[in-house]
Amino acid sequence: MRQARVALVTGAGRRIGAAIARALFRDGFRLALHYRRSAAEARALARELEAERPGSAACFAADLVQAGAAEALAEAVLARFGRLDALVNNASTYRPTPFGAVDHATWRELVGANLEGHFFLAQALAPALRAARGAVVNLTDARLAKPQRGYAAYGAAKAGLAALTRVLAVELAPEVRVNGVAPGAILWPEGEASLTEAERAAVLGAIPLGRLGTPEEVAEVVRYLIAEGSYLTGQTLAVDGGLRLLGEPA
Repeated sequence: MRQARVALVTGAGRRIGAAIARALFRDGFRLALHYRRSAAEARALARELEAERPGSAACFAADLVQAGAAEALAEAVLARFGRLDALVNNASTYRPTPFGAVDHATWRELVGANLEGHFFLAQALAPALRAARGAVVNLTDARLAKPQRGYAAYGAAKAGLAALTRVLAVELAPEVRVNGVAPGAILWPEGEASLTEAERAAVLGAIPLGRLGTPEEVAEVVRYLIAEGSYLTGQTLAVDGGLRLLGEPA
């Protein structure tokens, strides 16, 4: 009997990552749920999925900024599931980094979380993905075409991930398809990056569809690229309500 497909979703505990995990679960995948800080949320999601389909989900903790963490995560996932059909590089760190005040520690953190960890994870999992003729989806950012002032390190790292999507599409062909999804304004940022009411109104005013997107709308595009987009590789699809057409206020 053929085993169910397996997907690793990084940053799967909450927000867009959790929605992606649920969408792939509904498509029949078993889920490796990665988290860094959101342990309680990731474990709750795993319990939810396990209650519906036993043996379908497991949690894996890793700080992908740290050297060797991606390789250790890859080894743990393959030891648990024995195969990998899809990798979703969703984990991300988003916070202001005013140009002129970015130190090396901040640079390493943001590049590590948004680019470097994804590179080494894809590299470590490439043999398993090739064996499964699988797929990779990288979560980038629809605002890359018109960068946000004050987010220099984040923007540079996400731009690198967008380039890596095209690079991996060549490196892993023909066995593995690699695509990107570029969300626009989906959920309001939290913590240090949170917005005032005036700033939120300005963001909505720059979206032709006039509203935030939902995590489920992003997740459905990710699911499509993995499960159905059989002749798509090296592409990045913007899920942004048209935000890239008008641009977001700096």
